[in-house]
Amino acid sequence: MSGCPFAKLAHAADYPDHVPADRVFDVEVYAIPGADRDFHLALKAMHDHGLPDVFWTPRQGGHWVVTRYEDMMGVLADPVNFSNGAIVVPKSRNPTRENGSLPLYPLTADLPEHTAYRALLSPTFSPRGVQQLSELARAVAIRLVEELKPRGSCEFITDFAQHLPIEIFMSIVDVPAEDREWLLALTDRMVRPAEPEDMHKTMGTLFGYVRDLVAKRKAKPGNDLISSIIAGKVFGRPMDDDELTGMCALILIGGMDTVVSAMGFAAWFLARHPDHRRQLLENPELIPNAVDEMLRRHSIVNIGRLVKNDVTVGGVAMKAGDMLVMPSPLGSMDERKFPDPLTVDFTRSNSGEYSTFGKGPHRCPGANLGRAELRIFVEEWLRRIPDFHVRDEAAVGMSCGINGTIYSLPLEWTPQEWSCPGKVAARNVSTTVRQPEL
Repeated sequence: MSGCPFAKLAHAADYPDHVPADRVFDVEVYAIPGADRDFHLALKAMHDHGLPDVFWTPRQGGHWVVTRYEDMMGVLADPVNFSNGAIVVPKSRNPTRENGSLPLYPLTADLPEHTAYRALLSPTFSPRGVQQLSELARAVAIRLVEELKPRGSCEFITDFAQHLPIEIFMSIVDVPAEDREWLLALTDRMVRPAEPEDMHKTMGTLFGYVRDLVAKRKAKPGNDLISSIIAGKVFGRPMDDDELTGMCALILIGGMDTVVSAMGFAAWFLARHPDHRRQLLENPELIPNAVDEMLRRHSIVNIGRLVKNDVTVGGVAMKAGDMLVMPSPLGSMDERKFPDPLTVDFTRSNSGEYSTFGKGPHRCPGANLGRAELRIFVEEWLRRIPDFHVRDEAAVGMSCGINGTIYSLPLEWTPQEWSCPGKVAARNVSTTVRQPEL
């Protein structure tokens, strides 16, 4: 353990009686040392320095950390013993009515309630719904790249990644475009709060915004997802205002953060690996698998669960009421599942088995849309800007929190006309998306 950035603790006050002393380490999962330089390699240090597959940290109220793919998949596939009622640490940070917040349905609901709430999202994120949204995503991507191409440089996150998925998302929910930057800042304060109590303050601000939005849609329904949710029913009844507000707030949060970061990490990788770019230009049929592989290598979510019953994970006895956190990047970089896991191999046969979007009943409902947006980004960017690089590595900004993120990525290229395989012209696609009928 020489040089290990994670100290071993052995003081009784640092852990509960049921936690073995040799499983206690001082690890702050929301602030891993070195995550500001390379979020994923900083997390991988847990494997490299030989920490137990499952260990306890006294940080954030005290919780288990699960670091291996098979154990993570077992937890995610077991809603009987693991609850989504608390998904971040410490427990007090989770949104509930008791602390003045609202549950974020369906994310914080367990079965069978989760199934009922999630069904309201299914039409939008079904294969048919994603196909409709993909048409819009391609038109937006082409427009954005064509605008950036003659400039020769960009700040990728703010100039592209915060536009493509969020324009699609804002079309889905029909939120005014002028609210985009305000909502982005609000989401960032929730996912990466400076202090734990900041999350509840920010959630209160978001809930106020959403309540007003729900009231307006009740008065004047449209063809958007929020109107569809308002018109829907759970267990044969309409949802009350608290349920509607919590569910619509979750949709806003989900649409504003994870795909932006995933796209940023993919662009960061491609900018630094010209051979991989050339491989995709010469073999565009590899792009879907390449997207899966980049999602595997650059997973971003720290997944939390509440232990419902006494249970064993990875040979460790957990007690009902314990919290656990599963850093999904560690599952996706587990050499026991993925040989040579740090290497990005666009021909990897099991790259689609990553932990990025979770597994089981709570698998991210927007996973297929996120993958489609990433695929479209790669296709349309490489057709127009096949040669690009990071302008200043020191200016690349990353951070660690409930999600890992890359918030600054300066890219540069030589403005010119390229002749690339499969160059696509922008199509005249409507920027208004009608929701699939329920």
